[in-house]
Amino acid sequence: MANVLKMALSEAILSLQQRGWSRRRIARELGIDRATVRRHLGTLAAEQEAPNAARRPSGLGDGEPGQMPPAPIGSGAPPSDSNAASAPIGSAGPTCTSERTSVGRAAPGVAEAIDGADSPPGSARRVDEVRDQSTCAPWRVAILAKLDQGLTAQRIYQDLAAEHGYTGSYYSVVRFVRRLGKSRVLPFRRMECGAGEEAQVDFGTGAPFLSPEGRRRRPHVFRIVLSYSRKGYTEAVARQTTENFLRCLENAFWHFGGVPKTVVIDNLRAAVTKADWFDPDLNPKVQSFCQHYGTTILPTKPRTPRHKGKIERGIGYLKSNALKGHIFASLADENRHLQHWEANVADTRVHGTTRQQVGKLFAAEERACLQPLPAGRFPSFCEGRRIVHRDGHVEVAKAYYSVPPEYLGRSVWARWDGHLVRIFNDKMQSIAVHAQREPGRFSTNAQHIPLEKISPIEHGAEWLLRKVRRLGTQATRWAEAVIQVRGVAGVRVLHGLLSLAQRCESVRIDSACGIAHGHGAYCLRVIRALLKRQEVEQPCLDFMNEHPLIRPLSEYANLIHHSFQKETS
Repeated sequence: MANVLKMALSEAILSLQQRGWSRRRIARELGIDRATVRRHLGTLAAEQEAPNAARRPSGLGDGEPGQMPPAPIGSGAPPSDSNAASAPIGSAGPTCTSERTSVGRAAPGVAEAIDGADSPPGSARRVDEVRDQSTCAPWRVAILAKLDQGLTAQRIYQDLAAEHGYTGSYYSVVRFVRRLGKSRVLPFRRMECGAGEEAQVDFGTGAPFLSPEGRRRRPHVFRIVLSYSRKGYTEAVARQTTENFLRCLENAFWHFGGVPKTVVIDNLRAAVTKADWFDPDLNPKVQSFCQHYGTTILPTKPRTPRHKGKIERGIGYLKSNALKGHIFASLADENRHLQHWEANVADTRVHGTTRQQVGKLFAAEERACLQPLPAGRFPSFCEGRRIVHRDGHVEVAKAYYSVPPEYLGRSVWARWDGHLVRIFNDKMQSIAVHAQREPGRFSTNAQHIPLEKISPIEHGAEWLLRKVRRLGTQATRWAEAVIQVRGVAGVRVLHGLLSLAQRCESVRIDSACGIAHGHGAYCLRVIRALLKRQEVEQPCLDFMNEHPLIRPLSEYANLIHHSFQKETS
């Protein structure tokens, strides 16, 4: 039936109204509409004004003929129907189980408001009387003020003991807070592990601090908790970067004095480049960090915080207990406060699950189970992706470093620490190592230059002279004289001489070098001219004594003799 309230919810409204709660607060706590509360309370008031009317609680459905309604809360009379009213709320009865669940979820802590329904007949305990019997009753106003600030029962207990000299137990504070309707319990799945096996990491929002410029800023708070002993480490950082994440994680390992086997994190961008439950991609720097410390980082499933429930609760405990209501003068002051809080509050508390003091359990059982620390800390370096330029170099910190020629145009990883520059391929295999240079300088490994791109001049004069000796003795003497006379400029001359050997025979070059050396000519153009002259030179032909076209010499002799005789006559 629409707009009909169940019996447990009806009794809860009446009980809370008797405690002095406003209609708005009752509606908010029970999760119902305020108009429903107003209409229901008006119906109850009308029934009380009619003394002869049947006193049946509003919201009940039409019962069977002759069925008696349940007695009002606090009357001391047991209800007539044992199946519907006398059964304790929350039992297996078909009517009361769902009502108890809905009320408990809508308003945690309202159970005491309806205790009259499941109390023994004749007890008639009032909620206010039960509340006033608590050892926390004298500080009720202070507790309400702290609850309005959002503080937890643990923090309230600490403040009562420190500020008001409270000597009662912690669980008395918990029960008193629940009676005030302020606690909230969420279901979760418990996952436990052995000592030294797992640590859980998360970031939270820290307390505000003042920057050097006087501006108010909120940092990120890194926290890690060992899953077995709940031993923790906390550090505040200005930015959530990969370098800050690794530095905080490293500081935690050295603070613990050992390394857990696995570290559970969420898919924060500082560590995970691609979230994937089956095969996530970790930042290469994070992978190197894990290899250095011998641990494994396991990201959780995306949008599944229950995979690291211990640190999720630990972040809430940190924010509500250590940082709530604080403002720090600087980030360093906040970190000093966190260190003091870890040592004097977090480590000395008796954990609600393990029922042991956190610091003592860690020292007695878990410290010895952690993996040993390496010889030194993880080397600090910067890294980034780079594209290999057309000249076979990559730019790192405004300087340039060579890589093997097969990586031309490809993407590589570069790491630098101020001393060395290491270059890796996509599989994080080292392909080049250079000493870091000043901005604008080049560092080129000779092995990274293809043989086709190496000029003979780069090999030097000695290498060229060894090549010239293959041409002949005279060519060797001429080449040595060229280096002696012309110096560095003669290296190119020898390179030109070797290039002539690709077109001319060695014998001709050796002969031309001998002629040039004899005349003291140490220019390459002289060798070229001599070789060209050898090409146009005609072969020598022997003279013929007789030939049909040639007259005998005797005829020329007779001709000359007759010519002289004519002149004399």
